[in-house]
Amino acid sequence: MARAVSTRRKIATTALAWAIGLLIFFPIFWTILTSFKTEAQAIANPPLFWGFDFTLENYAVVQERSNYMRFLWNSVIIAGGSTLLGIVIAVPAAWSMAFVPSRRTKDILLWMLSTKMLPAVGVLYPISLIFVQFGLLDTRGGLIVVLMFINLPIIVWMLYTYFREIPGEILEAARMDGAGLKEEILYVLTPMAIPGIASTILLNFILAWNEAFWTLNLTAASAAPLTAFIASYSSPEGLFFAKLSAASTMAIAPILILGWFSQKQLVRGLTFGAVK
Repeated sequence: MARAVSTRRKIATTALAWAIGLLIFFPIFWTILTSFKTEAQAIANPPLFWGFDFTLENYAVVQERSNYMRFLWNSVIIAGGSTLLGIVIAVPAAWSMAFVPSRRTKDILLWMLSTKMLPAVGVLYPISLIFVQFGLLDTRGGLIVVLMFINLPIIVWMLYTYFREIPGEILEAARMDGAGLKEEILYVLTPMAIPGIASTILLNFILAWNEAFWTLNLTAASAAPLTAFIASYSSPEGLFFAKLSAASTMAIAPILILGWFSQKQLVRGLTFGAVK
């Protein structure tokens, strides 16, 4: 039988969840709020939560100084391209590890995960030399490949975990019906793993979108994404907090919209599943 939960405990749990959620969201809220202040009000001490001069000047200056849409388009192409390329490579890899494991499968998975512990600066020099040699500096294609390899261990691990939950007997039945390897992965495994693949795509898209180290070191102008767009407002003269906040707000707006849309789709899917 389900254990009864008292009303007081429900209220306490809900209040704690809201408190944690607001604490996590506060930096985003403060960034958005600061973007509507003047530079003097942005660095005021004590900080101004209200009673400041609401202004859109920072957004106008940012848009006048930088081509926001070019940076946004670069971010979409780089994050989307690296994620899709990683999925194409990771699905067969995760399939083989989940359904045709070898003695070294667990060792390979642990080794792949261990590569995430390597500091990025440790491989910056050799990767930079490779980029110079092949003319990949400041190109979208070069960044797509680098970010794909960086996030590939996470993609493989997540898909491997989801694939392990699928009964192997279903794939065996497909083979008995004459399905080849291609048909087995495309028409049997992939449809059953759509929720897991969607979660993996969303997480790795966000990781690629927020990547700053490689985008700042391997781009200059033409392939620079929104992370470089934000960093451009840190100058030798100092930090322009109001303009930096406006640039950050413009950079995080697409992710906030994507998160809201994903949440709406998730709720709709759960509601449909419950009704069905």
